[in-house]
Amino acid sequence: MDLGCAVTIDDYLWFVDHTLDEMIAILEDLGDERANIRPDLPGANSPYVILTHCLGVMEDWGGRMIAGREITRDRPAEFTASGPVAELVDRTRAARLQLATDIVAVAAGAPPRAEPTPGVVDLPYGRTQGGVMLHIYEELSQHLGHMELTRDIIRAI
Repeated sequence: MDLGCAVTIDDYLWFVDHTLDEMIAILEDLGDERANIRPDLPGANSPYVILTHCLGVMEDWGGRMIAGREITRDRPAEFTASGPVAELVDRTRAARLQLATDIVAVAAGAPPRAEPTPGVVDLPYGRTQGGVMLHIYEELSQHLGHMELTRDIIRAI
């Protein structure tokens, strides 16, 4: 069933950029030291790690699944990342530009341009490029929520 609506790439990128701007604001507010703190909770990540992981998501899903680029991703390294906020902000700016380039020729109803990872073939983001785009935004928005909670915990320490 067609929903009868059209979302432009510019509309989509506005939502992505808005979410990334919110994440950057959190990191800049926390500063280098606190942006790299992991709350003492099982499985918790630092705000720096959360944004680093989001950049990996954008690169892998946008670059590999939509643009068909060959991607070398070290996902485990995303969860051990740390460093200065300014460096991550610069990487985020570059990732935004790359995502915009990667999705310029998206064919929303077409299958992804790369083989989906096992376990997602039958999910919407394993079936269509439009599903991949929604998945990228889903990941960014849920991780913004994680980062907001993490920021609140760090501030309370």
